[in-house]
Amino acid sequence: MLPIVGLIVTFLCVFGIYIESGGKIEIILHALPHELGMIGGAALGAFLVSNKSTVAKKTPKEFMKAFKGSKWKKQDYKDILCLLFALCKLMKSKGLIAVEQHIEKPEESTIFSQYPSILKDHFAVDLICDTLRSLTMGMENPMQVEELIDRQIEKHHHEALGPGHALQSTADALPAIGIVAAVLGVIKTMASITEPPEILGKMIGGALVGTFLGVFLAYCIVGPVATKNQAVHNEEQQFYFIIRDILVAHLKGMAPQVSVEMGRGQVPTHYQPTFAEMEEATGAIKVE
Repeated sequence: MLPIVGLIVTFLCVFGIYIESGGKIEIILHALPHELGMIGGAALGAFLVSNKSTVAKKTPKEFMKAFKGSKWKKQDYKDILCLLFALCKLMKSKGLIAVEQHIEKPEESTIFSQYPSILKDHFAVDLICDTLRSLTMGMENPMQVEELIDRQIEKHHHEALGPGHALQSTADALPAIGIVAAVLGVIKTMASITEPPEILGKMIGGALVGTFLGVFLAYCIVGPVATKNQAVHNEEQQFYFIIRDILVAHLKGMAPQVSVEMGRGQVPTHYQPTFAEMEEATGAIKVE
């Protein structure tokens, strides 16, 4: 919601004050289709040249992510804490062998199936299951496990940020592309130098629309969206750090309640459940 409000404020202030101060919006509107087509087409072409197909396909969805915000809400953080509490409690009481049936087919697990929003995130499920598989194979050194998880999270985060970086590179290029469009407009104007001043003035004004659009799109739309996209991914990354901290705490021999408390500390403040809320939620969990 906030990004949409920001865009509305930007457009109202830029174009509203321009019109209020006596600017003629007709000149901008007349040149807009051609200049926007030229700048947008050049930016799109450069974007396709400089990025992998996987990044290009994800970019429209990632562009909208800046407006939707993080996919994780408060209930999701409570769910991951409860899920990991159940697994840690099961391992603590019955050993590692007891979790094998749950990590081999998590979609059929009586524990995982209680938290459908977690099951939808394949990376989160794989991170939990692969780590627990490593434990069943004898990797019980907390430092090694933490390093292993960190590498997986870093790889996932790097790939998730690809479209955001691509958008930022496009934003950096837009002012220069706008200048290219403006120069072409000046060339067109110079070819009509014999025309009356009134016509030449409108042609030069139309050419300058290219420079304006390049800068406006870069610093008021594409750049801010890219920055917000990266901020959203950075927030979502905390979700996976919770998984890391709880599993590592369990390996260090901490009780399930203490391990979950270690993870709760990683929850973003505005989504963080209270100690009492988690105590009530985990107290209702029955592990067979």
